[in-house]
Amino acid sequence: MRGRAQESLRQWLARTDLRRLAAGTQCVWYVLTGLWSLVDIHSFMAVTGPKTDIWLVRTVGALIIVIGSVLGMAAIRRRIGLQEMALGVGSALALAVVEIGYAATGVISPIYLIDGVVELVLLGLWFAGWVRGAAAQPGVGSMQ
Repeated sequence: MRGRAQESLRQWLARTDLRRLAAGTQCVWYVLTGLWSLVDIHSFMAVTGPKTDIWLVRTVGALIIVIGSVLGMAAIRRRIGLQEMALGVGSALALAVVEIGYAATGVISPIYLIDGVVELVLLGLWFAGWVRGAAAQPGVGSMQ
């Protein structure tokens, strides 16, 4: 059964648009985490640690929702061009560097390492999607 599951996963990945998967996954993660800070700041701080500038937490949450929404619209429309890839990769990279760097030095709660790892997974999806697109269209790299 294990071999059959692995083969099914392999087949699914072979026919899946990884850029669309990255954009859609990032959309869901960003909208949920962004909304959390806006809807229930108390539970957000209970998990992530106390904050002094609530307005800044809410601003970042709102911006994360906007980024996720744009990526979600691109995934729904099945149009992932250079701009959408840059938005997805750039935001995931920025958050990964900040969260992992500051959590590792004790400036922010270690719980942010979880989001940092999610951001690295998203980067991996974007990279795999770019590589697959480049292989499908030599010389173009699927960057529209």
